[in-house]
Amino acid sequence: MESATTTTRPVDPGRAARTGAGQVGAPSGRRSLALVVRDYVALTKPRIISLLLVTTVATMIAADPEGPGVATILWTMLGGYLAAGGAGAINHYLDRERDARMARTRSRPLVSGRIEPWHGLVFGVVLGIAAAVQLTLTVNFLSAVLAIAGLLGYVLVYTVWLKPLTPQNIVIGGAAGAVPPLVGWAAATGSLAPEALYPFGIVFLWTPPHFWALSLLIKDDYARTGVPMLPVVKGEEATRRQILAYTLILVAFTIVPVLTGFLGAIYLVSALLMGGAFTALAVILLREHSRPAALRLYLTSLAYLALLFAAMAVDRMA
Repeated sequence: MESATTTTRPVDPGRAARTGAGQVGAPSGRRSLALVVRDYVALTKPRIISLLLVTTVATMIAADPEGPGVATILWTMLGGYLAAGGAGAINHYLDRERDARMARTRSRPLVSGRIEPWHGLVFGVVLGIAAAVQLTLTVNFLSAVLAIAGLLGYVLVYTVWLKPLTPQNIVIGGAAGAVPPLVGWAAATGSLAPEALYPFGIVFLWTPPHFWALSLLIKDDYARTGVPMLPVVKGEEATRRQILAYTLILVAFTIVPVLTGFLGAIYLVSALLMGGAFTALAVILLREHSRPAALRLYLTSLAYLALLFAAMAVDRMA
């Protein structure tokens, strides 16, 4: 999961390649502590994490409608941020050379040289270790194991293996982004039940249409860097068809928790209304072939996931 709104600045990709570390230039003089902290926070990809935390907390409430303690929720959120932030920082390190050739990522801290690449790597590893220790001590061991599994899945399975290999990278690698709900369930109950697969499956199936809408917007960047994203390999028309197909599968899957009795009317109405709107935007994208249609679907997908999980939590509490 990546943001489409990263600030960019012109950069010479050739110079980045010559540094051998994906850097463009070097830090110029001493910078204020606030600017340094801001860059390290940027390595954690906070915009992405905010949505992951919504799915985590909502799943905690769905798993334990009586309500997990406030302390448990806060500790889980902290551990989730540390784990996801560590994955993000390591991803910045691994992708720094590709990032130097993409317009939307050229200003990232490691690419611009504001942070040394190995500092970013160490930062990410330390965050991951801190997440494992903190969740084990303050929540439970299972939540810690799942959080680190998500980190390793994102870094090793998606970034290192699948991303440069196959246009189905985001389909398979999307499982890593679906781990936070499992962390939330384990944190709230101390175990995993079959029902935990519902929030996991929703995020897993949501990821392809969400990310492919973004990839339509930045197809040229991916082509320039040699990353085989679906629009680059199969074309935009095939990508739009896949977006609609996965959207239909996603909307159908969101009804399954109601059919099994896990969720009720509040969630069902919300899932149908929001699913209908999501599907309509996917149909419009298939017909319009425009950047505004892709951007609209991408942004709407963010709100869709957050609101759907909120409806799940409200339904369970009611």
